[in-house]
Amino acid sequence: MTEGFAPVAPPDAAIRAAAEQRQASLTKPPGSLGRLEELGNWVAACQGVCPPKQFERARVVVFAGDHGVARHGVSAFPSDVTAQMVANFGAGGAAVNALAGVADATVRVVDIAVATDTDATVSAYKVRRSSGAIDREDALTADEVAAALAAGRAIADEEIDAGADLLVAGDMGIGNTTPATTLIATLTGIEPVRAVGRGTGVDDHGWMRKVAAIRDAMWRARPVARDGVELLRVAGGADIAAMTGFLAQAAARRTPVLLDGVIVTAAALVAEDLAAGAAAWWVAAHRSTEPAHAEALTKLKLTPVLDLEMRLGEGSGALTALPILRAAVAVLAEMATFADAGVSTASPEPAAIDLHK
Repeated sequence: MTEGFAPVAPPDAAIRAAAEQRQASLTKPPGSLGRLEELGNWVAACQGVCPPKQFERARVVVFAGDHGVARHGVSAFPSDVTAQMVANFGAGGAAVNALAGVADATVRVVDIAVATDTDATVSAYKVRRSSGAIDREDALTADEVAAALAAGRAIADEEIDAGADLLVAGDMGIGNTTPATTLIATLTGIEPVRAVGRGTGVDDHGWMRKVAAIRDAMWRARPVARDGVELLRVAGGADIAAMTGFLAQAAARRTPVLLDGVIVTAAALVAEDLAAGAAAWWVAAHRSTEPAHAEALTKLKLTPVLDLEMRLGEGSGALTALPILRAAVAVLAEMATFADAGVSTASPEPAAIDLHK
């Protein structure tokens, strides 16, 4: 079951080729700017124009949701923190707000499954209060997973229709690394003990409880591992399902996305399963310290731009990488070519040697 998603056409190959040709004509040795050149070419292909245009409306959407498994000792913080952080985002006091200011992006927060009531301005797409404890019950009902996927699609459409030319999905939810790691370990075939990190900073006993919870959740998910929608229903959560719909729809709408950390990348794995080819529209912003994140990036064949030992979420890693993506656009769009600058590309003729001297 793909819940209405279809395969996604890739970015424009002809424009990518034109960008590569332009890179070769710019006033620099070929390849001397490394991955900046590759990233610039990707942006041009996504936009369908060379040289590419600088991003005018980069938009972060933070998907907030609680998880029942957090009640069983897998997180260093209580679930109350999720609603408190939603308010903090709105007040502009979170890391995502500070980094968005530096990266020239704006932030939207949506309550998909926070355990308590939140302001009406962020809860229009709320699916339920907290997703189920996946080590012992399903995360969602069939109707709820459909609603969450539809919410993500609708949010992507709203942002793109409002002019967003680059999207970032962020996450906020105590306990959310447990379902994210369950999804990644199930889809990549790795053992829980290899996949589990410290999340918000659990101690050794918390880490062992988290491994056990993920082991049990993976056992419950095994019968539906080949069905992305069912996998989200059994072992994901409403916030992760909404992110999945958001990422798939962004690709379907030919809008580039900077992927953040382990939560968003877990959703990306499922989104690629539902909408084959969607990953071509994403760049991995960073590699987090969560072991499962590296496994997911390998599965998606995405190379992260940064590796700064970050593990906060919220979209913070993607926003840290966004200025680099902007730099890649500037290089391709604003540098002079050798011809324009009147810079010679010919090698000097070697001096003649008089053998009679």
